[in-house]
Amino acid sequence: MEKRLLLALALSIAVLLAWNFLGPKPKPAQTPPQVESAQRTELDGPPAAAQSQGAPTAPLDDSPVLGEKLGEVQERTLTLAIGKPGEVGSYHALFTNRGARLLELKLGNSFDSVGLDAAAKADVAHWTTLVESKESSRVSSGSLTWRSDVSSRDLEREPLERALWRMREIENGVEFDLAQGAGVRFVKRVTFVPNTYSLKVDLEIENQALPAPRRAGYLFSPAEVMPLESGDKFYVEPQAIAAGRGSDDLPRRLKLPQTKSIPRQDNGSERSGSFEVPSAEISFAGVHNKYFAVLMRGADPFSVASITAARWRRMYDDAAARAHPERSADQWKYMATDLVLELSIPAQGERTVYSYSVYAGPKALKPLLAEHADFEALHDADLGSFLCMSMAGIGNVLLAVLRFFHGIVGNWGVAIILLTLCVRLALFPINRSSQTAMAKFQKRMKRLQPQIDEIKRRHADDAGKAREEQQKLMAKEGMVPPLGGCAPMFLQIPVFFGLFSSLRTSFDLRHAPFMLWMNDLSKPDALLVLNFDTHLPLIGVIHYLNLLPILMVVLWVWQQKLMPTPTDEQAARMQKMMMFMPILMGFFLYNYAAGLSVYMITQSGLGILEMTVVKKIWPIDDSIPEKGQEPKGWMQRLMERAQEAQKGQRRRDGGKGR
Repeated sequence: MEKRLLLALALSIAVLLAWNFLGPKPKPAQTPPQVESAQRTELDGPPAAAQSQGAPTAPLDDSPVLGEKLGEVQERTLTLAIGKPGEVGSYHALFTNRGARLLELKLGNSFDSVGLDAAAKADVAHWTTLVESKESSRVSSGSLTWRSDVSSRDLEREPLERALWRMREIENGVEFDLAQGAGVRFVKRVTFVPNTYSLKVDLEIENQALPAPRRAGYLFSPAEVMPLESGDKFYVEPQAIAAGRGSDDLPRRLKLPQTKSIPRQDNGSERSGSFEVPSAEISFAGVHNKYFAVLMRGADPFSVASITAARWRRMYDDAAARAHPERSADQWKYMATDLVLELSIPAQGERTVYSYSVYAGPKALKPLLAEHADFEALHDADLGSFLCMSMAGIGNVLLAVLRFFHGIVGNWGVAIILLTLCVRLALFPINRSSQTAMAKFQKRMKRLQPQIDEIKRRHADDAGKAREEQQKLMAKEGMVPPLGGCAPMFLQIPVFFGLFSSLRTSFDLRHAPFMLWMNDLSKPDALLVLNFDTHLPLIGVIHYLNLLPILMVVLWVWQQKLMPTPTDEQAARMQKMMMFMPILMGFFLYNYAAGLSVYMITQSGLGILEMTVVKKIWPIDDSIPEKGQEPKGWMQRLMERAQEAQKGQRRRDGGKGR
């Protein structure tokens, strides 16, 4: 059984991981077009030349002035320090009046490395960056950006995302307003909700001079440039995401949030598109990386109804392309999400206000649910995306068990060891039963080996005949391989993949120390810094000497060597071939999270303990009853019933013939 388990685990992991590395690769991208980073839609035609970000702007046409004109003539920025550092709701935000954009947002209770002292944690430079501004296709990016769509272009003299808005600080936030003499006044207020990971965004439209109310389409981008959190090759980041709900007349499973997440790289050449989610209601949309997310939703039914769709687009990193021109085609590094809004222009002299909530924080389940119940869909999508969505349920159970043990011992590494021990103990009775059945089967095979060898000798020139005779001998002796040996394998594989996915994305394990040099179970253990420049197959660039994967391979090989040698020649050859699988898996998992190595090391260590100590204290009963006294297995009984049914059918057919 142990051989089968390792074979199935190794082959399954090898196939899945090989797909990540050897599967279809993204098509080579062309040199990025010099376009404004989706600040105009694809319907606009050829893009205009990029505009200097610091110079004052002027109206783009000579249209008559309708209503007052509000704005500023000089570009400036505003820095906000929100909340108390180290607590929930602590942010460092940088806004600009150029386009009323958020240039940078840092989270004050999460840091970029482990082991920081109090002084380092108070330094904004070490705070986790949620969004930042990059030059993308010659245009500076920005978040919380309000843009006109095709149906509202006539209401602006200059693109909203490039105009100089009037900006002023308000309590816990900032307010922008702009009037370009086109008959409407735009107001955007961004307010940080104290002691939460939430920002309230109000979009206000005032009709100054338009003769009648109307509907107008706009785009709003909650986040454009969200940096890579870890650079983990097992998790493509960042990703754009949207979740939609079906209408009330659909089945419940379709009314619940259904997510669609688009990674920054794919196997095609598409640079933008629409999310294919239920269109009855957009629950939320935004951008997320491995551990953090910026997600936007309607704050009330009126505002929820204004979100009609969501789009995604990839963004180019101009600076990286200049630094590495040989890799310019690979610099589509960022993702952005645009919510399509249909807003009402009220009657003349009136104003309409839409309210939205933006979550900007960790992808931990508790704060996600505290903000909005539908955000659990993002958590489940991460847990289930590696293999299938059914893994999300298994991953949630494993995380619940890990959190339980962590609450007792206070160490996530020890919690993983205790989880492994529980899984092993739970499967021990099944494992023991299958080992006993396999031992008895192998002992009986040894008794039949002389007859099998004789069959092979007589039919040395006819392999097919030899197999046929051997099968007849096996059927005559009631030799059916015990299928129960597969049960522990099938039960452990979901646990492995569930833990594989959990350790890959769980925020609980970010910066979680274990012992000695292992200070982050969500990353490789990194015993020594190497910084090799050579790119190795299956591994990539080796930045550190990771000891745990090496120890995992050693224990895996040791465990295989302790397995009994099969009497069947083909099975023996397979066992020898399997000796190389742990080495291959060590290459695949060399740069994976240390927490998974702790699980595999514990699993192999318990297996070795069972084979060297437990079996000596409590030997497996492989005694075989005398011939004719053996209890019949269910497979043998099933075969006998089938044979009896065939005999009865032949008797009935013979009776009809007479």
